Amino acid sequence: MSCMFKFTRITITLIAIAGFLGILTSPAQAEDGYDLWLRYRLIDNAERLKNHQQTAVSIVAAGDSPTMTVAVEELHRGLSGLLGQDIPRKDAPAKTGSILVGAAPALQKLAPNLKLPDITALGPEGYSLQSINSDSFKGTVITANTDAGVLYGVFGFLRRIQTHQPIDNLDIKQTPRIQRRMLNHWDNLSRSVEKGYAGKSIWIWDELPGKRDPRYRDYARANASVGINAVVIHNVNADPKIVSDEYIAKWAALAEELRPYNIKVYTTVNFGSPMLFDGPNKLDTADPRDPRVSDWWKERFNAIYAQVPDFGGVLVKADTEGRPGPQQFNREFTDGANMLAEAIAPHGGIVIWRAFRNKALTNNEPDVVKRPYLAYAPFDGQFADNVVIQPKYGPSDFQPREPAHPLFGAMPNTPLFLEVEITQEYLGRDLHHVYIAPLWKEILTFDTFARGRGSSVAKVIDGSLYGRNISGIAGVANVGSDRNWCGYDFGQANWYAFGRLAWDHQLSSEQIADEWLKMTFSHDPHFIAVARAIMMESWPAAVSYLRPLGFTILSAYNHYEPAPKYRNFKGGDYNIADKDTVGVDRTLKGSGAVTQYNQHLTDLLDNVDTCPLKYFLWFHRVSWNFPLPTGRTVWEEIVWQFYDGVRTVEDMNNMWATLKPYVDAERFDRISNKRAGHLEHARKWRDTCVSYFQSLNELPWPDFIESEFHQKPPTSKSKK
Repeated sequence: MSCMFKFTRITITLIAIAGFLGILTSPAQAEDGYDLWLRYRLIDNAERLKNHQQTAVSIVAAGDSPTMTVAVEELHRGLSGLLGQDIPRKDAPAKTGSILVGAAPALQKLAPNLKLPDITALGPEGYSLQSINSDSFKGTVITANTDAGVLYGVFGFLRRIQTHQPIDNLDIKQTPRIQRRMLNHWDNLSRSVEKGYAGKSIWIWDELPGKRDPRYRDYARANASVGINAVVIHNVNADPKIVSDEYIAKWAALAEELRPYNIKVYTTVNFGSPMLFDGPNKLDTADPRDPRVSDWWKERFNAIYAQVPDFGGVLVKADTEGRPGPQQFNREFTDGANMLAEAIAPHGGIVIWRAFRNKALTNNEPDVVKRPYLAYAPFDGQFADNVVIQPKYGPSDFQPREPAHPLFGAMPNTPLFLEVEITQEYLGRDLHHVYIAPLWKEILTFDTFARGRGSSVAKVIDGSLYGRNISGIAGVANVGSDRNWCGYDFGQANWYAFGRLAWDHQLSSEQIADEWLKMTFSHDPHFIAVARAIMMESWPAAVSYLRPLGFTILSAYNHYEPAPKYRNFKGGDYNIADKDTVGVDRTLKGSGAVTQYNQHLTDLLDNVDTCPLKYFLWFHRVSWNFPLPTGRTVWEEIVWQFYDGVRTVEDMNNMWATLKPYVDAERFDRISNKRAGHLEHARKWRDTCVSYFQSLNELPWPDFIESEFHQKPPTSKSKK
């Protein structure tokens, strides 16, 4: 990791000199971050601006649905801002320079002689961008099979202009690889947000349904611009009131605000609602085999769909962390999920059942990372067709790095959604500047070997590996009421990256970073190169100073402060170290967690010589002096990674300081202050953890702390 920054330490000086000589761009106007990546600022390249102005002289739209209306509004807004002139809407295309926008049937009716591309295979959300150069018409066509696809095409077209790509010779067809691209809001009815670090919930429940904050539409625009088409509005620790008539009316109003942007509303439900509900039809049980319980849910779903006819379905957290579930009544998860599925099926809804540390009824497995597999894998193929199992990305709890969840390679007959966290619960909240796309890419490309080599998690969740007709990915939202939406400016990149990867998981983290930087800050190549390097190194650095060498969990109960001693004595999978050894033994001789993966991975992970170092202490418990391929012992490698991670943050801060001439003063100062706090907290993590581990048996401090990192060890005791 640090070798890249040894190079950039040279470039830091060169960039600073370039700024001094006036090579860098002048500071931009102050911004508060509210506009996200949809700023639509005037193109600052004269030649490109002139070319685009000639290519886009008018808008001709076919159709007037609510979705087409917002699509045309967005196209006008974007083009007018980017091109610096009003782009009028016309009833008929001019011979040159018109942009025709609309679903294919409506466009063909508007312009019968226009030869449209064959877009049958693009499905309901794909789109086509095509330049037409004929004797009768020279212009651009944005079309799709539906108005929703047209909306995505508009945003795709504007993104090309925003990122300075040509628009005069287009022949582009895109379709999303995943059907349901969801944001999960862990928002409470009190407007507090669990694991939220950006203010209150954006849903102002006390004002709904009558008063609707304009922010809802801006939120919807941002989601649609990256292809997010589903929103779970309530915390997984659900309040039974969310399905009351009072609250259904409130989130029916939200659904009206989001619907034009092709966003369906989902909600979480409390499995115990029938007996927790405060109403005349309250029951004394939530047993899924009791017909009264099934009837209760049918009545509630009827009430929901009466007000929200396109309601997507329910997300359920059951029998974990004290939440009620079917096991409370000595029933299996299939009983609970299938009962809800039967009740919602007549309306076309789905049940998304979270798989998080659930115990099998007869299993008291002490290694908690094994529990979801034991609870769900034996029931593969026994869930109803409209039930989806949704594991977190790894078998523990949204750690900075984990191996992919073994369920992704174990349930060929059950659709699985992938759940990731956009909010930074274990990644330093809103203080640590961490670009998470590389973590998500690591999981998406993780090979399960379920059908031989190449059976990636991405192919499992997009349905292609087993021919599934339900596919989905969910991200726990980092959005709140703060003016800049995400608590800190670079947090917006993770919201953006999640949507882009949900649309096309084959995009690279670097490509997405470049898009976001250009749309959010500057197109200057110096700025892009340095800022991209900062973003791409941020997650590897965080892993190094938060969970080096594959540690399971080192944080306190708040998931933020370092607390290796607390985790070390909690028991189970948290027994991470003692005087002689470190790590968790999940090999065949230990808890056996390696056996939950397919045989190729079992063999790979079980062997200390072949287990990847990034997962080493996750699967192996070894002596502190165990030699590693890096040439260092386990103890030395742990210390090295802690120190190298912090050094990388120092380098990133120095690099950011050179970018002042590119960024408006308001955002630059705000980001710089956050970065200073980030570095201070990373140092706290390093010093707390290495000192604790050293104290277990007074391990000698490696010489490289002083020679390589130019730091004094936390204490001189036992120093070599």
